[in-house]
Amino acid sequence: MSAADLQDTPDESAFRAEVRAFLEPRLALRGAGSRMSVMGSADDRVDEGRTLLAQLDEGGWAVPTWPVEHGGRAATATQAGIFHQELARYETPDLYPFMVGISLVAPTLLTHGTAAQQARWLPAIRTGEEIWCQLFSEPNAGSDLAGLEARATRDGDQWRVTGQKVWSSRAHYSEWGLLLARTDSTVPKHAGITAFALDMHAPGVEVRPLRQMNGDVHFNEVFMSDAPVRDADRIGDVGDGWRVAITTLMHERSAIGGGGGVTKARLVDLARARGTTDDPLVRQRLADVLTRMEVDRATAMRARAAMRAGRPPGPEGSGAKLRMGATLKAMADLALDLHGPAGAAYAEGENDWHRLFLTAPSISIRGGTDEVQRNILGERVLGLPPEPRDDKRVPFNEVPRST
Repeated sequence: MSAADLQDTPDESAFRAEVRAFLEPRLALRGAGSRMSVMGSADDRVDEGRTLLAQLDEGGWAVPTWPVEHGGRAATATQAGIFHQELARYETPDLYPFMVGISLVAPTLLTHGTAAQQARWLPAIRTGEEIWCQLFSEPNAGSDLAGLEARATRDGDQWRVTGQKVWSSRAHYSEWGLLLARTDSTVPKHAGITAFALDMHAPGVEVRPLRQMNGDVHFNEVFMSDAPVRDADRIGDVGDGWRVAITTLMHERSAIGGGGGVTKARLVDLARARGTTDDPLVRQRLADVLTRMEVDRATAMRARAAMRAGRPPGPEGSGAKLRMGATLKAMADLALDLHGPAGAAYAEGENDWHRLFLTAPSISIRGGTDEVQRNILGERVLGLPPEPRDDKRVPFNEVPRST
């Protein structure tokens, strides 16, 4: 890959100029004291986020990759990357509360939803009027998503859902949840799953927020007891939920972004402010973190060059997620060490680095654990054989499970 591959083409330069011309009169540039936010931690400014989406919606920029007929610009992945690079230069609320709807559910609906479902849900997702959550993970399934046990039973023109979900981001103020439930336990586990849109305010749905160590109330447990779901809210065919889930997960890996406003300059400024830039150990650690950040940037640019050449994304998302988690942990560790004993003192809203330190460990879990990402890289990059899976072809109701 040559240096030219990493630079904007003339068309991309023109697109970047168009983005800047749209954003500059509407938003203020980020300053040195702008608040950091990593994947929405302690930044649930939902009303401000809706205001920003309304501003971006004027030119189809709220959802640039969506089709024009649904309010987007039909932008390519490369163009979307350019847009988000430019948006990151401005002072904005974190749009993470809307990510599940905009970046996961909407692409899934565009692939698997009916025209009526798209017309019904996409406009409110685009504007942030309706927030969605993801109801995939379960306490007994872990990383084996296909081992889920929540069940949906047909009842005329609706279904009745019973079961438990966990780690559901923003479920406590979501209007809808993208739900996976088992509709047939007599077939192998991947074949008996169906996808639904669950009204989070339906009878029988109970949401219990989980407070994290960083002070954020982000994840939730969701309990469903005979909760009704209309068959009209089924997404895809009965038993085709695994294919729907794969579409969602593919978009989830690409949606989990980088440092959320954490920049090299911010970390270097902290080291200078603490008067530690002459300490060789600090310089070594600082160089390590900055090198990690540069590797992340270069890898993203290489993926961009591959897309420009017409090659579809491969396992780059798994590698990027692994590196991002490691980079954020190293960055947060260094920042708190630079603060010294004062770094342990935390008042909510006063220390961005402390919040990053407490948030970073969760990156290794959400969006697929580090172990899952390494399996993907091992199989798809190194060509290693997959792990033995004795239950893959066995009917789900015959698979031994702990009680």
